[in-house]
Amino acid sequence: MNAALYYTGCEENYQPHFLDTCSLCQRTLAHNHDIFMYRGDTPFCSQECRQEQIEMDEANERKWKIAAAKRSSRTKTETPTTKETDANKAVRNDTVAVA
Repeated sequence: MNAALYYTGCEENYQPHFLDTCSLCQRTLAHNHDIFMYRGDTPFCSQECRQEQIEMDEANERKWKIAAAKRSSRTKTETPTTKETDANKAVRNDTVAVA
């Protein structure tokens, strides 16, 4: 059998494993070398790649928290307080009879 045909045939059925490449730089992870994991199932080729991902995740989390705080403060300033809305309401203290 021709080696090129055999190789091509194997590639059609090949499904990559999550430990095949670094999640950040896409470098192939070598067998018999350390694999640095993050968040349980994310592999990295080095401590540097893993640390870079951790820093990116922390920066994104800080941005998200700042944006959430801005939305929260904007909502509070735009919504009138309960005392202001209560002053604008008309209240009747009459008896209602339903037949």
